[in-house]
Amino acid sequence: MREQLVAWFKAHARALPWRETRDPYAVLVSEVMLQQTQVDRVIPRYKVFLERWPTIDALAAASAGDVIAEWQGLGYNRRAVNLHRAARVVAAVGWPEDLTVLPGVGPYTAAAIGNFAFGHDVLPVDTNVRRVQERTGEPFDASCAQALFDLGATICLARVPRCGECPLAELCRSRGRRYEPLRRQSRFEGSFRQRRANALRDVVAGREPRDDAAVAALVRDGLLTADGSLPQ
Repeated sequence: MREQLVAWFKAHARALPWRETRDPYAVLVSEVMLQQTQVDRVIPRYKVFLERWPTIDALAAASAGDVIAEWQGLGYNRRAVNLHRAARVVAAVGWPEDLTVLPGVGPYTAAAIGNFAFGHDVLPVDTNVRRVQERTGEPFDASCAQALFDLGATICLARVPRCGECPLAELCRSRGRRYEPLRRQSRFEGSFRQRRANALRDVVAGREPRDDAAVAALVRDGLLTADGSLPQ
């Protein structure tokens, strides 16, 4: 299967800016942004972020408040805090051997940085990769990571896979199957997450937020200081 997958990827690979670099900082930024945000939304924000802070030292020297403000619109703002904290750790002591000691970096993100930036022989397994593995019964190796990302995102879809377009279909044990719809995330509209986002947006814009509960939650998460301002 590996040969078919690699050949397909050479012809159909998505053009993504973070695939053009092996800079661990740029890879870290992309992976953190992609944790909870769709690729199409990440691409322009990734470019702007790296234009503003082109190196990890530049990001470490920025204030946390500036990073949080720049992050607005990407959602799950605590990622910005963790990214900034991780940058300060690396700027101070270098890249650790165990990347999971960095704030906000779990096993998947560590594997992705290890593979794409440092050339480690490790396969980062996200939802798309795991889906292809489970359906085909093939483990695949580290060199297949980007191809698996694209196959899972565009062909081997969660509910109705496009088996007729899949390069692995002839060898796939799950060919032609359909799947139950996945449990959807709770609605953002009207949720407490929205209230938090609105309160933070008010602070970034210089307005006084009126939602005390949302502000208190933002303070607990390190997104605001005790006096309700952006952190330094």
